[in-house]
Amino acid sequence: HCPHCQSANTRKLSSETELKYPRYYCRDCCRKYNERTGTAFNFLEYPNDLVMLVVLWRLRYALSLRDVAELCLLRCVTLTHETVRDWEQRFAPYLTSQLKKRRRGQCSPRWHVDETYIKVSGTWVYYYRAIDRDGNLVDAMMSKTRSKKAAIRFFKQARGTTGVKPTCVTTDKLASYPKAIRRTCGKKTTHRTSKYLNNRIEQDHRGIKRRYGPTLGFKSFDCAGVSCTAIDETRQLFRKRTTMKESISLKQGRAHFQQSVILFEQLFMGCLPADAQRRHKAAA
Repeated sequence: HCPHCQSANTRKLSSETELKYPRYYCRDCCRKYNERTGTAFNFLEYPNDLVMLVVLWRLRYALSLRDVAELCLLRCVTLTHETVRDWEQRFAPYLTSQLKKRRRGQCSPRWHVDETYIKVSGTWVYYYRAIDRDGNLVDAMMSKTRSKKAAIRFFKQARGTTGVKPTCVTTDKLASYPKAIRRTCGKKTTHRTSKYLNNRIEQDHRGIKRRYGPTLGFKSFDCAGVSCTAIDETRQLFRKRTTMKESISLKQGRAHFQQSVILFEQLFMGCLPADAQRRHKAAA
């Protein structure tokens, strides 16, 4: 259908774009377009698979914007670090929403909740995170304050994301957590405040901390929230173990990585229309 008037009265043209994408003509509004018109890939001067690879490198590995631009030179592609940042901010929110939908209802009702610090424009802000007893991600949220309102907002968001009501929540002794848990999860939810029981998520913060280091801080609060949540969701997608002490062989780890890359590509190409997705799968 035409992305401008949604008409089905269209025909395929014999000409193609510079990147070899087919072009179409709408008989109703008399406009020409290609399969990327009206999508997040519109006005990009590079093929979809290259954009997907750049976003994957940025979200999966501890690379700065300039590191990713240098890696692209190995494929004879010249990019600036601002182009990498633009692609990340353009596609990360879509990938985050799709990954959240995919893992809905998959976490256990026993949560570990804590907040860590992220520097934005020279100021420390708070990054709320929660994992379940097996180490799987529950949810994450960036906040400028560490208060009762922020804790309530985080628990509401976590319940909406997972669709699971926690039966036991382990936190530190921050005073805002008990009231937030009673208000969002009910009085029957067990609340534990032992710092030793919460070492699980304290150690899990290293996943975002080692990724946050090469960036040397963020310049915008919104950009920090988009990047950090996308990094956490991508990290959960590539997580090999479903339980804390599960034994994974090297062969199983490689197979899981390949499957995760395929799924990441499928979610990424979901920005395209259905017919373009079918052609991409056929070409792959």
